[in-house]
Amino acid sequence: MTATLPQVSLRPFLDTDSAQVLALNSAAVPAVNDLDADALAALIIASHSAIVVVADAEPDTVLGFAILFAAGADYASENYRYFSGRARTFLYVDRIVVAAGHRGRGLGARLYAAVFDTARALPTDVVFCEVNLRPANPESLAFHGRLGFTEIGQQATKNDTVVVSLLSAAVPKVRSASGR
Repeated sequence: MTATLPQVSLRPFLDTDSAQVLALNSAAVPAVNDLDADALAALIIASHSAIVVVADAEPDTVLGFAILFAAGADYASENYRYFSGRARTFLYVDRIVVAAGHRGRGLGARLYAAVFDTARALPTDVVFCEVNLRPANPESLAFHGRLGFTEIGQQATKNDTVVVSLLSAAVPKVRSASGR
């Protein structure tokens, strides 16, 4: 059974969130690539936007985050390049992470509601992301499937040490109630 959704808010990433975002990111490796402070700063600068979710009772505590790229970004990611070759407009979820102790409480879905709102505002009708097949990440695959993502390809990256499922989801026409 899913725990109830805490009272949370979504807001743009702030520089003061960096240490917490790095810690969440590190705890999620290998589902996401490891980052150091310089790599995170470069990622944020190059991105279209970055969103964090915080508990209303503790607004300075980051419970999860998403980093997003629009089409046309100067971003060397192999997966981003794959999607760039397939669509003129899109929003790419480079990474989405929810703190381990807060998973299963609707925070990932709440972040994705904001992702789809961002996609509509671009405007674009497709959101792309990838999920690891090797090393396996079955929980993330199932979660993305529930959100309507479908596989459009697979790709080996990092000298064939990682295999990802490349996923696509249509952007719903109706704006979500993401609480922003």
